[in-house]
Amino acid sequence: MSETNRLSAAEAVARLSSGAVTAEQLTRDSLDRIEARAAVKAWIHLDPEYALAQARAADRAGRPGLLAGLPIGVKDVIDTYDMPTQHGSPIYQGNRPFADAACVALSRMAGGTILGKTVTTEFANRFPGATVHPHNPAHTPGGSSSGSAAGVADFQVPLGFGTQTGGSTIRPAAFCGVVGYKPSFGEFSRVGIKLQCQNLDTLGLICRSLDDISLMRAVLIEMPLRKVDRGTGAPRVGICRTPLWDVADSATHTLIEKTAGKLSAAGAKVSEVEFAAPFRAIADHHQRIFYYEAAHNYAYEHLEHRDQVSQVLLDTVLDPGAAISSSDYIESLETAEAFRAHLDDIFAEIDVLLTPSASGEAPEGLSSTGNSAFNAIWTLSWAPCVTLPAGTGPKGLPLGVQLVGQRFADERLLDAAAWVEAKLS
Repeated sequence: MSETNRLSAAEAVARLSSGAVTAEQLTRDSLDRIEARAAVKAWIHLDPEYALAQARAADRAGRPGLLAGLPIGVKDVIDTYDMPTQHGSPIYQGNRPFADAACVALSRMAGGTILGKTVTTEFANRFPGATVHPHNPAHTPGGSSSGSAAGVADFQVPLGFGTQTGGSTIRPAAFCGVVGYKPSFGEFSRVGIKLQCQNLDTLGLICRSLDDISLMRAVLIEMPLRKVDRGTGAPRVGICRTPLWDVADSATHTLIEKTAGKLSAAGAKVSEVEFAAPFRAIADHHQRIFYYEAAHNYAYEHLEHRDQVSQVLLDTVLDPGAAISSSDYIESLETAEAFRAHLDDIFAEIDVLLTPSASGEAPEGLSSTGNSAFNAIWTLSWAPCVTLPAGTGPKGLPLGVQLVGQRFADERLLDAAAWVEAKLS
């Protein structure tokens, strides 16, 4: 029995390009897995015949482009002209966009197959969708990119698009035990993605290998494929517990300490990194920007469809955001700018920061998608981030370690991450 669905995106593309596997077979294997594992509830829209028709078209064309027929899951806040985009909200039930988002169009141009739309929380915010954790359905898969993370981890699709405003790519990837990537702010186009926060929203990737990230970066930036360099020397690693260290559980504390020890033993220069005093409350400034911008950007939904907006979103984001003054918002924007400059100074002495991907393993229950404390500050920093699977927690669910690089040095981050990954395994 063929199980091509278990290949990473880069492995699948290599086989597609060589003719060792067809796009139809790869897509069929993904669809079979989705059907067998429907209880995970990773998909909000799936048309198997249409997905197979796209794959057959790729095969007839000779599987051209960097993606060569690769199936991709698209988070349901990202526009697709040929599939509904419903934003996890009843307000947009059955909504059909006029055009593809830039990331979807670029993927199609590179020969990708859009398998379907993955579940998101409401407006990529807090109110959960239907998806459950693929390893234990009593636990959350994380959010807001719930369906993409669960679908990739469960071998339903090799790669999924996510977005991140707080921790919506890195956290669910870590919870589900796969690789997650948030690029430097501005590197990937956000055209056609439902805008929540103009200073925070970032398109992200959820996949199974660092090579998958390099592949999709080439597609989304329209540049030649640059493979991860696994021959670089040991990086300078800064352990950054952040001012939120006490939020993490003991298993996460132990994981970071043990990881730092392994890297040091393997030759990395490991040092402690702390934020300067003015940035000890940087997470509060992320929250202020988040709430203020979301309250303004969801003005239509708030005004015209308040009865169809979850009470969670109203109580925790939109109503508090509407009460924030413009002067306080501007103060947080200015603090964020100063924080980015502070990080640039830190990166003069180190190559990569080691920090938790989440406060612990995926929590039990489906009413919350978990705490984004260890992601939000890096989203605000506009720095690139990667989470790598790194063992399991006390309940046997995945844990991850997060590596943060300097802004616009994404390729250097991926090279350092490859070195770290090799030492962890």
